[in-house]
Amino acid sequence: MNFKDIHIGYLIKERVAETEISLSRICNFLKCNEEEIEKMYLEKSLNTEILVRWSKILEYDFFRIYSQHLILYAPASTGDKKTKNIKSTIPRFRKNIYTREIIDFILERVRSGAMSKSEITEKYRIPKTTLYKWISKYGK
Repeated sequence: MNFKDIHIGYLIKERVAETEISLSRICNFLKCNEEEIEKMYLEKSLNTEILVRWSKILEYDFFRIYSQHLILYAPASTGDKKTKNIKSTIPRFRKNIYTREIIDFILERVRSGAMSKSEITEKYRIPKTTLYKWISKYGK
């Protein structure tokens, strides 16, 4: 999975093939016709309301793909006092939640020699202790 370049329509089409849900059921659930479904498969991005509906019918959290992109490629927080002390009505999430897919992706980069450990800690801002913990726990 390439978390850097996400093509959500392709991923949805793949999930439809895996689940073998009929096109007529999808059309009924999304309230659209087959032609519109085929167009969605070609889209690189989709409206969030549509993506929520796809996530429900296919029983897969497509938003998690974007979360993984943020974990890997978003700039690290500067720790600026202004942003830390802002009271917000919207939920705050921790950025350092790594799924097994992310851990496997990182470890594969190390195993294959595509990136060194120092390159990984620098590019993805993963603490060295976390990376070495992953290697000892999952590296075999």
